[in-house]
Amino acid sequence: MTDVTRDELARRLDEPGLVLLDVRTSGEYDGSAGYPCDARQGHIPGARHLDLHDLLSVGDGAATLGLLGLPEGAEVIVYCHSGGRSALAAEVLAASGFEARNYVGSWHEWSADASLPVATSQPAA
Repeated sequence: MTDVTRDELARRLDEPGLVLLDVRTSGEYDGSAGYPCDARQGHIPGARHLDLHDLLSVGDGAATLGLLGLPEGAEVIVYCHSGGRSALAAEVLAASGFEARNYVGSWHEWSADASLPVATSQPAA
């Protein structure tokens, strides 16, 4: 399993069949509770969200497929804040039969590049 670079992900962001999975907390994903060291808050556009804790509590590959609504054999790129949680998630997904790869630079790297798109889904005040 090879890691994904920022440049590869930016090129492939809208590729059909590619699933981008954000395994951070809900607050990190929606931009309401991110890390102050990040240039911007939110998530990579098109990313699905599943907190790592929820992924780890699923238990098996079939349940993971149902939880994520993914077709069997889907290619999944996983990211978090700085690559640690997503590395674990990629291993769990690979063990469940997914082609899963980790974006090591994750949100910290992505948010620092102002040329890359960012999405937010903050709840209304």
